[in-house]
Amino acid sequence: MTTPNNLHNKTLSPLLEVLDLKVHFPIRSGILQRQTNVFKAVDCVSFSVPQGKTVGLLGESGSGKTTIGRALVKLIAATSGEALWKGKDILPMSEREFRPLRRRIQYIFQDPFGSLNPRINIARIIGEALEIHFKKMNAGEREDRVAALLRRVGLQPEMGRRYPHEFSGGQRQRIGIARALAVEPEFLICDEPVSALDVSVQAQIVNLLQDIQEELGLAMLFIAHDLAVVEHISDSVLVLHRGKIVESGPALEVLEDPQDPYTRELLAAVPRI
Repeated sequence: MTTPNNLHNKTLSPLLEVLDLKVHFPIRSGILQRQTNVFKAVDCVSFSVPQGKTVGLLGESGSGKTTIGRALVKLIAATSGEALWKGKDILPMSEREFRPLRRRIQYIFQDPFGSLNPRINIARIIGEALEIHFKKMNAGEREDRVAALLRRVGLQPEMGRRYPHEFSGGQRQRIGIARALAVEPEFLICDEPVSALDVSVQAQIVNLLQDIQEELGLAMLFIAHDLAVVEHISDSVLVLHRGKIVESGPALEVLEDPQDPYTRELLAAVPRI
């Protein structure tokens, strides 16, 4: 098994370093709902994400991939471990302490429709982030910024007047990406961002993310179960099974010559062209 430490690039300092991350959930039973066991969704996971690089997190449904992503942005509480953002542990931070970092660490959800408020138009959805994080920006500057962001993700500025239900799945995911980029992040956590899309649209979104990463120098944690997508976009890969990393290393090395039996089973289950 390749150790997670091999993901460190000697020429690039890690933007995020995760050490022995655990996320455990109590299992309760009986009338009094006493704890009878513990479900170890994530158990002793360690890895790092270098600046400007993409780490693919690969595994079947229920392996703990999304739990890791959500724990890193404090949507769920970690049981123990460390998540060092530029050397500072973010896991014990209060919401008030972590709030400034929400600009720097943005989350792109699997279901773009579920993450967009259906009651307000797209310009307002993207503009809300600007109002929160760039308080000195006036209305005209926000409007110009929203228009530029829509263009950047391949949409027309006049589409900002529409509502989420008026867009296709691929367009909604572009809107989600625009919203994430609005606050000028350094790190994107992409949680199955193309799994609900048609294959042709998947390629467009993946290529868009790659272009944005190259242009802005972003780091990414790309969570997916699609081997072809992970291989295409990732510099290095972590293979997760039952909450544990069973293999890690350069993407081509892991996916072309897997060493762990689970990784080989995972690859064998998917037709390769």
